[in-house]
Amino acid sequence: MYRPDKTMYFLNIALAVAARSTCLRRRFGAVIVKDNTIVGTGYNGTAKGVVNCIEEGCIKNDLNLPHSESYDLCPAVHAEENAIINSNRADRIGSKLYIAGLDENNKYTYAIPCKRCKRKIINSEIEEVIILDDKGRPIHFNVKDWIIEDSEWYRESLKKAREFKLGEKQI
Repeated sequence: MYRPDKTMYFLNIALAVAARSTCLRRRFGAVIVKDNTIVGTGYNGTAKGVVNCIEEGCIKNDLNLPHSESYDLCPAVHAEENAIINSNRADRIGSKLYIAGLDENNKYTYAIPCKRCKRKIINSEIEEVIILDDKGRPIHFNVKDWIIEDSEWYRESLKKAREFKLGEKQI
């Protein structure tokens, strides 16, 4: 008899949550867990009452845009955002976030959070994020590493912006 370990147990629950997604391209589910108890869930879909891709079609499909870009054109709230919204702050502090997704062909899809969601996860004080990769294997992330990563990204972006501004003045 197969009995999944806790990591795969919660990732499988995240896949079940993903089934509620209203996205035609990729369905993601997120589960926040503290002390082995589920304290919040969410899937990617539009805000309450807003039309969705199942009803109207997908603008990103119509424009043939890549999955990891043009988030501002998509009306969906991401799975991890909805899980955070659907949980209590005290329950999130020190918790784990499990994220899993399927593509339009029902195959696993890499479930790494975007920059916007990483920042919300950081501010929620979630300690660890566990995702499924495109082969169905778990990958663990320490959220503290994302703080360093985002700080380095910002410093580099600021440096480039200042260099560009200096270059403009010399022209």
